[in-house]
Amino acid sequence: MEALYERLAEAASGLSADGAIRVAAQYEPVAGVGAPVAPPTVKLKESDGPGQLFEDRWVGGHRTKVVLLDQRQSQANRCETALLEAIDLGDVVVPHLALRVTVEGRELRMTNLDAPHRSRDAYFRDALGESGVKFDDTDTGRALRDTGTGDVRAFLESAPSDLVFGLWDSHRKRRVQLKVPRTYTSELVGLDPLSGKRAAGRFDKWNFPGDNVELTADGWRPVDGTGKKGKGKTLKASAVGHGMIPPVEGMGGVTVRAIERNATLAMAGLRALRFGDASKEYVRAGRALLAALALLGDRLAFAAPAVRLRSGCDLLLVSERIEWVGRGREGVAVTEPLELDTAAEALELFEFARSRAEEAGLKWSKEPVRLWPNAQVQQATERSFRLEGIGEAEGE
Repeated sequence: MEALYERLAEAASGLSADGAIRVAAQYEPVAGVGAPVAPPTVKLKESDGPGQLFEDRWVGGHRTKVVLLDQRQSQANRCETALLEAIDLGDVVVPHLALRVTVEGRELRMTNLDAPHRSRDAYFRDALGESGVKFDDTDTGRALRDTGTGDVRAFLESAPSDLVFGLWDSHRKRRVQLKVPRTYTSELVGLDPLSGKRAAGRFDKWNFPGDNVELTADGWRPVDGTGKKGKGKTLKASAVGHGMIPPVEGMGGVTVRAIERNATLAMAGLRALRFGDASKEYVRAGRALLAALALLGDRLAFAAPAVRLRSGCDLLLVSERIEWVGRGREGVAVTEPLELDTAAEALELFEFARSRAEEAGLKWSKEPVRLWPNAQVQQATERSFRLEGIGEAEGE
């Protein structure tokens, strides 16, 4: 493990021939090759309805159509979710922000590992620290707010995962906004996709009588006839969750020739991180620690024998290759296997890297930075969780 750490530390600081770590994995649907899988649906610019993302790429030297099964942002979120679960289980210590809101007797939590914009999210901007002080005015909040690209120690010490998966402080006005590109990327695609179709509808077991209802002050009532939507007007029974919806043709899954996941940890990205006037030992150990954190997130999320991307997209891991990628020779990059197959091995590497970083002067708290909502966030959250009345179904 020490030898692996030293190689990682040298690579992360640009002091070796290693330029990246790659993960190349092949999957198949749990139902077998040729079974349909469900890509994510997105709103396409060229149409008003939902669609799927297709594009042409060079694969193995051949122009190939692919369908995106999981984009980079989503893959990063899966790593963050896996890290947060390990933190909650007590398996690993990673500093993070934790905002807690109590609504309707339930305690909700948001961390920079699951917030839409990580530690730079508006939720944290509008949060309060101890004694009701604005988070931006606390020591930690101020350090994160004032951080520039020349010294990212505040993030390494309070929200290190942001430096691995990327951050952009776009909400605060300043001449130069802090923007750190992700050093870890991963993507999952299907090759040579064939689009499918499905029939979607709704069966009413009790054969709800009548096709129309009318909204009333205390709910709704069945009526005859048709009319415009709105209170006191008639609308389809399906708008209030009742009645039949005849099956109609819709967008289905896709079948693909092969499914591939490709992930990279870019050493150039780690080397680009600056830590102000910190010692060489601190800088070297800090970059190595971030590299180990990225590898831990990847292993926690993807080392399992199967992965669920979404309903209709359960995939079985068929093969996987993790490798060092170095400076090329005669037009070909030099690769070498990296033995780090399991989450347990990645955790061991991470703990070794953390101890080295602490020896170099890094201070990591075992407790998260605890935050609370300001009045506006509290009120808005309460409204979003309040259940009121009957609304019309989407698309009705």
